[in-house]
Amino acid sequence: MFRSIEVPAWFLILMLLFAAVTALDRVLMPSVRWYLRRRLERAVERLNQRLAIPIRPFKLARRHDTIMRLRYDPAVARAVLDYAREHNIREDAVAERAERYAREIVPSFSAFTYFGFAIRVARFLSRSLYQVRVGTENADALEGVAEDSTVVFVMNHRSNMDYVLVTWLAANRSALAYAVGEWARVWPLQPLIRMLGGYFIRRRHNNPLYRKVLARYVQMATEAGVTQAVFPEGGLSRTGALREPKLGLLSYIIDGFEPGKSRDVVFMPVAINYDRVMEDRALIQANTSGTRNFRFSLKPIYRYLRNLVWQKLTGRVHRYGIAAVSFGEPLRLSSFMEEHRGQAETLGDDLMARISDVMPVVPFPVIAHAMTAGVRSRAALTPAVKARVAYLETRGARMQMPEADLDTVIDAGLNGLALRKMLQVQDDALILTPDGEEIMQFYAQSIAPLLVDFDGDSPD
Repeated sequence: MFRSIEVPAWFLILMLLFAAVTALDRVLMPSVRWYLRRRLERAVERLNQRLAIPIRPFKLARRHDTIMRLRYDPAVARAVLDYAREHNIREDAVAERAERYAREIVPSFSAFTYFGFAIRVARFLSRSLYQVRVGTENADALEGVAEDSTVVFVMNHRSNMDYVLVTWLAANRSALAYAVGEWARVWPLQPLIRMLGGYFIRRRHNNPLYRKVLARYVQMATEAGVTQAVFPEGGLSRTGALREPKLGLLSYIIDGFEPGKSRDVVFMPVAINYDRVMEDRALIQANTSGTRNFRFSLKPIYRYLRNLVWQKLTGRVHRYGIAAVSFGEPLRLSSFMEEHRGQAETLGDDLMARISDVMPVVPFPVIAHAMTAGVRSRAALTPAVKARVAYLETRGARMQMPEADLDTVIDAGLNGLALRKMLQVQDDALILTPDGEEIMQFYAQSIAPLLVDFDGDSPD
């Protein structure tokens, strides 16, 4: 029993390695995880003290726990049973499919990644690309939102920069949860978006079971008070104008709301407008060809970073003009339900109207509106733009015009078109290429509803 035995050295090393791994997994790692978890909880407590809307426990829960909670939710269980009966599939197989959908949807939020990394990157990108302007009207309305209410930012979708811009601007309020389309399910975006609290949704190839799992996740997050950001248009505007609202996420929120029992929901309309949308050509081409989806590529990001480094080295940093954000009048879901009896269509139309009313007015869309109205000379362009600016000011529009002289602003806009080979200037004449005509229509549409009664003669 106590005799010596000989074993190969490699076998002994392997046994010692297995023993060390087991000791780490069973003894040391639980203690380390507990220690790190405690430090994270304390850091979040300190962070919540400076946020207007604290990070809710639901958002900080372990991803596996949320997946299991969603998987065994009674409404999901009923959907599993119905799906199995309808398609003649074993219930356990359908249950596994529901769990797979839950894993696909549920994020893995990291407060450190969001506030330590993402906010800094969002601030850097926003300031590098644009002069960022924020309207103060109605922004203070968020301060009066009760702590037991869920805030949902409802935004128009002009560019993929919307995610970056609003993430930074809302950094002192809360951590936002976005619904992200399938275009971003590529490495390294997918794990990063999950850590930032984003959840992926299928716009195609879904079924009633998937929609029920998604609906229950949205309803759980809303009931838990998680601050969310949604784009009712369902995708980027391909014409520059606001699109008709799609009711998916909004209808899920309404369906899960019980007046007098559920946590109240406050919708905050947010309007975003740009002097230059980076995807403008691709969006116009997609609208012309009827393409619904975009293939994501890292090449534009690499190209932008390369140009940015070169501009920093040469001291000639070029930005794309102004990016402006305005806040509309908040809408409480409890009040809406009393007045409209929970009609989702009415809610979507109401929110899009509030966004349209507070659309920021930035310089280039005003120039584009004048040129699409037939102004084709440099001498006539300045008075045409001034007339529109005066009209908008008298109507109380959210003006975000630069302090520079208007002629300087117009020249900068025309020079940008010329550099993109969309405009030729011959003496006093302004000659747009076919691409230039489409670009001007695209930008003019963003403020066209505000100028629908403009007669072109005077601001009165």
